[in-house]
Amino acid sequence: MTATGLAVAERPAYRDPNILRWVGAYTASTTGDMVYHLALSWAAVQNGTPAQAGIVLALSAVMRALLMLGGGVVADRFGPRRVVISSDAVRCVVVLGVAAALALASPGLWVLAAVALVFGAVDALFMPAVGALPPRIAASEQLARVQGMRGLAYRISVLVGAPLGGLAVSLGGSAAAFGAAGLLFAFSLPLLLALRLSPLPTVDDAARERTTALRDLTDGLHYLRRHRVLGPLMIVIALSDLGFVGPLNVGLALLSDARGWGAAGIGWILAGFGTGAGAASLLLTVRGRIPRAGLVLSWTIALGAASIAALAHVPQLPVAVAVSVSVGLLAGLSGALCGALTQTECDPVYLGRVTSVSTFFSLGVAPLSFPLTGAAVGLWGPVPVFAASAAVCALGGIYGLSVKALRRAELPR
Repeated sequence: MTATGLAVAERPAYRDPNILRWVGAYTASTTGDMVYHLALSWAAVQNGTPAQAGIVLALSAVMRALLMLGGGVVADRFGPRRVVISSDAVRCVVVLGVAAALALASPGLWVLAAVALVFGAVDALFMPAVGALPPRIAASEQLARVQGMRGLAYRISVLVGAPLGGLAVSLGGSAAAFGAAGLLFAFSLPLLLALRLSPLPTVDDAARERTTALRDLTDGLHYLRRHRVLGPLMIVIALSDLGFVGPLNVGLALLSDARGWGAAGIGWILAGFGTGAGAASLLLTVRGRIPRAGLVLSWTIALGAASIAALAHVPQLPVAVAVSVSVGLLAGLSGALCGALTQTECDPVYLGRVTSVSTFFSLGVAPLSFPLTGAAVGLWGPVPVFAASAAVCALGGIYGLSVKALRRAELPR
């Protein structure tokens, strides 16, 4: 048993009730997020022009990117569970409030814009904090399994969230969809409150008074820059995400249109990707530890880049689906290993800030490639654009292989 008495090392994470509570809360919250975004999209389209709807949806992403690094500071200062609980509580109240407003009146587009801004700010707090929680509920040798379980939970949320949101909209409009999202956020709260945490260090009240949030942020960035594994790992994450998200989002739709596969083709390819990513998460959940994690991480990124480039050369949909399965498998495995290495290598005092940096690259910087990818495909076609994106992604894997400390990084036994 661990020193805190919270987990038995021999018991796998998927049999630990405490970890299962966290996974349940994460699943409910992520599914609620999926339903919320569908409800917001539908309400914005119904209450404004397509351009205005696009602005409303972009507000949340901009706010999230601007505040993400600050969210990591908050998670380290006040503890991740407190921040996650507060975030889900605020999301629950806000979403149920807008559901009531839509049910009783037509509040206008400005209300939806305000909700989007609030959600972006709350997401900037939630994401670093939820990434910093696993080391407080699981032994270090179980963190890879927890990352696998988190990946499975996310896949379940994607599978359930969109149909649930669509059903709610069809039955009761945007108000019903917002209400369903609010109930899902509410469901996560008792599970989070029931979590038992190990007493990892946090910043006490006296320490908070002696320093500033800006100083905390710069200290975290300096810690990251000096770390032999985490600094290079952030560069690997940034490059791999920058090369990955464009082709698998905007590029995929344009490729499917160019090949004549239509919307159904996009769905099949995304289903293949989800199947591969789910298989990778299941592998980590069951196996628990991947030997030579740093080496495997770098090679899976490089091989995944080759699969991305191959997508643009495939003329037949069934083959493209098979290639997308390989992309999902390799990307899912590398992503989970990135998360597990981050949590095991990082000093717990800095984990929120380090998580915020990786999330900033993944959800703040990488999506900026969407308009560039679309414009480039329009000018030159999918083949050179997919190849260029794959080269950026591969550069991340090659860089990881070139850094000795990262290449030799291991997960705890």
